[in-house]
Amino acid sequence: MTITQKLLDWFDAHRRTHLPWREDPTPYHVWVSEIMLQQTRVETVLPYYERFMARLPDLQDLAEVDEDSLLKLWQGLGYYSRAKNLKKAARVMVEDHGGRIPRNWEDLTALPGIGPYTAGAILSIAFQEPYLAPDGNLYRIGARMTMEEEEIEKSSSKRRVEDFLKSFLSEDRPGDFNQALMDLGSGICLAKGQPLCCLCPLQEGCLAFREGRQSEFPRRKEKKKRREEEKTLLLIRRGEDVLLVRRPQKGLLGGLWSLPMLAGHWDEKEVLAWMEERMGQTSSSYSVRYNGSYRHIFSHVEWDMICYLLEDCEPNRFLVGEKDGAFLAFSSDGEGLEAFDEAVWADPEDLAHEYSIPSAFLPFFTEAEVDES
Repeated sequence: MTITQKLLDWFDAHRRTHLPWREDPTPYHVWVSEIMLQQTRVETVLPYYERFMARLPDLQDLAEVDEDSLLKLWQGLGYYSRAKNLKKAARVMVEDHGGRIPRNWEDLTALPGIGPYTAGAILSIAFQEPYLAPDGNLYRIGARMTMEEEEIEKSSSKRRVEDFLKSFLSEDRPGDFNQALMDLGSGICLAKGQPLCCLCPLQEGCLAFREGRQSEFPRRKEKKKRREEEKTLLLIRRGEDVLLVRRPQKGLLGGLWSLPMLAGHWDEKEVLAWMEERMGQTSSSYSVRYNGSYRHIFSHVEWDMICYLLEDCEPNRFLVGEKDGAFLAFSSDGEGLEAFDEAVWADPEDLAHEYSIPSAFLPFFTEAEVDES
């Protein structure tokens, strides 16, 4: 029995049947699910996918949705550029491709946010075109099967692994072939911990298994240490309303809503002094208390955050007008607030349904304030 047939037989016996995008693999469903699944576990994605499809069931809906509503649907999934690129690509498809997802490699990979993996997944799963979907699972499996000696991040290593696996790609069932490799990599040929080789249908064709060297592959480049940054967040309340600021479009969490943020760790006395000097607030006009700490890890930087809760502040010191005013603050200068584009008072209804709060900041809110139901 060939490697291809062994893999497909295993997939037929063990395929996951609870994944809605597999039950109805339209190009739109495949595309959205694959974007959501990047850097994110299946169990996490499922409720987001269901909610997304209920709100944006087709390409036209996605192309027309306003960005705040889209980011609110995405709240908690992280890597928000994925959502922004979905909308950008949808608009191109509506304007240039007749409202359809292209079924050729060149047009697909020219769209925002669609690289070789996503294009391969769409073409093979939705259109049954014979393309490989090269993701981390595929490279890990191929590197172990061939004992690829070079670091897998190198283009030459990836090309050799892809060429090896392409030689087994099923012409009749390319989508199932790719999904089988995805499932094999996530459940058996594990990235972390000991791979479960005793359960693997490809063990006879795996050089690393034969030599007992599975844990040596794939070879990886040494990761750079993440940069650490200290932040002080201000949860400023006016009754039940909370002051939010929109981060600049460019940069980390670009365009998303945040709490006002100061560079570095500030103690309570420093916050009090800043409030009096910059905001004209005396200590008798509001209360301040420590509101906890949280460390959030991004791909290249780690934020060590502390937060202060400021209540009963004089609202006009912060906003000119009610909903649409500008926050009276200062750009990033080492002494004031980090840069932002606009500010609003958000009531509990706004927080629950309108404004997208990145998961980095959620620990500083109450559960009722950020309920996603």
